[in-house]
Amino acid sequence: MSRLWALGVALAAVAFAASPWLAPGFNGFEADQFPVPQIDPPVQPAGYAFAIWGLIYAWLIAGSGFGLLRRAQDADWDPMRPALFVSLAVGTFWLPVAQVSVIGATVMIWVMLGAAMWALFRVGDTDRWLQQAPVAIYTGWLTAASCVALGLLLAGYGILPATPAALVALALALTIALIAQYRLHRAPEYGITVIWALVGIMVANVQPVNVAVSGLALIGILAILAVRGTDTE
Repeated sequence: MSRLWALGVALAAVAFAASPWLAPGFNGFEADQFPVPQIDPPVQPAGYAFAIWGLIYAWLIAGSGFGLLRRAQDADWDPMRPALFVSLAVGTFWLPVAQVSVIGATVMIWVMLGAAMWALFRVGDTDRWLQQAPVAIYTGWLTAASCVALGLLLAGYGILPATPAALVALALALTIALIAQYRLHRAPEYGITVIWALVGIMVANVQPVNVAVSGLALIGILAILAVRGTDTE
């Protein structure tokens, strides 16, 4: 079974990285996918921040490939593989779903986050840069992305105005990130990736300046750095 899980994760990582070909031209949710069109929503990071997906795809493929070729039956790698496989398998179909259903895509990305977080907490201690690091940056970005999707739903369906929706989403993302980073006491790549997303949100809210959203993002960055100072590595 160990070898099969290793193979499954490697194939899922490749399929996940290839998923943009299933949804050519997708550049995020369109404003008119919501009953209340979302034009420059304050909860969404600046466009450049999404370039991190290239790093995530490459690192997941490298890590899972190494795991298959060199650690296929390693007991230290085994515990995290089933959960990571689930997250990547669901993620493979996220982009096509996002083109047609915002609600469906939001549910899927929360499933991806839950499985990825489970995998991160079960990551072993060996081969840090190929086992822990790719899972950590993937989970960190999903922490931000899932809450952004929720914020878009809250505003896009008229449940809250755009800024309050962004604040609720940010508060939830920071709660998850701070608890996860504190409980992990390792995997600094996780917190750094969440910070990357928070900086992107601050940049997106420069013009016009949204003091509330930018301020909460800044507080979140400082809080994550403070919690990171308690980690053991």
